[in-house]
Amino acid sequence: MSAGAAGRARAEPRVRARAPLRLGLAGGGTDVSPYADLHGGAVMNVTIDRYIYASIDPAPAGEVVLESQDLGLAVRYPAVAPLPLDGRLDLLKAAYNRIMRDFLDGRAVPLRLATYSEAPPGSGLGSSSTLVVAVVQALAERFSLPLGEYDIARLAYVIERQDLGLAGGRQDQYAATFGGFNFMEFRAGDAVIVNPLRIKPWIASELEARTLLCFTGVSRESAAIIAEQARNVAQGASRSVEAMHRLKAAAVAMKEALLTGDLDALAATLREGWQSKREMAQGIATSTIDQAIETAMAAGAIGGKVSGAGGGGFIMFLVPLERRRAVTEALAARGHRVEGVRFTAEGATAWRI
Repeated sequence: MSAGAAGRARAEPRVRARAPLRLGLAGGGTDVSPYADLHGGAVMNVTIDRYIYASIDPAPAGEVVLESQDLGLAVRYPAVAPLPLDGRLDLLKAAYNRIMRDFLDGRAVPLRLATYSEAPPGSGLGSSSTLVVAVVQALAERFSLPLGEYDIARLAYVIERQDLGLAGGRQDQYAATFGGFNFMEFRAGDAVIVNPLRIKPWIASELEARTLLCFTGVSRESAAIIAEQARNVAQGASRSVEAMHRLKAAAVAMKEALLTGDLDALAATLREGWQSKREMAQGIATSTIDQAIETAMAAGAIGGKVSGAGGGGFIMFLVPLERRRAVTEALAARGHRVEGVRFTAEGATAWRI
């Protein structure tokens, strides 16, 4: 590299960003079209202390270098937009293409974009959408784009659902961008309203003390589950549609329980919500999931549900503090990894170094 090129590389800003993963507490699935368009959806979720990071650094002149550090994958291309969507790190490439097209007049800027995820894809914590939010947040910081929370979340949604044609809902992008406890409303035309909740500190602390996450393995069925769910609604399958109506009502009940600190009602809503979710589509519940929930409930858990589309990933359990060890040991004996969690108030953020 010449002295001039080295000087330019040093002058380019180095950017970091992170976005939190989320737990779906109630209403998940009602944010997916066509249900949200026909009936309106509602979801209650909270972000947790697991993150996806994005880093932007100078790259060799004329190149775009993309890396997934947790997956150990890297690709490089000439800096010519748009980058090809060829199945290799397409989430990163689609985000780069969208920002170049919408904000930089289609000009391809050489850079090195790397990501690192603290949860695997298919975890049920919204990792794919959270990754796109982190990348968009990093690119917005790198190019000093005047984008607010709704702008970031909307861009991430468009990148996933329109540019890449990936099936899914709308809650994950907004949860990762806003952070905290949020009651979200979904309407026709992709309209989303985020209502941040002011949860009393003692309620959040007690809920943290009672929450355990149990990993059942990566879900490979989420796309098929979401597609069946959408098909059931479009065809007017009464059992699935009624289950989603109950899930939407559960989101409202969960919001009220959180605001008032009624943890018994919260646990009941979690249990009822899981029973309704099972009826939305086949494959949401598996023998592994059912066995884990039965094991935890027998050991003292008072509620449990899968976070995300289902078919695998993390189960969220509510467990009285005095039964926490017993539940952990019972699940561990079945070969499951169990861990605690902390809730976060901050959404996606970026900084320069």
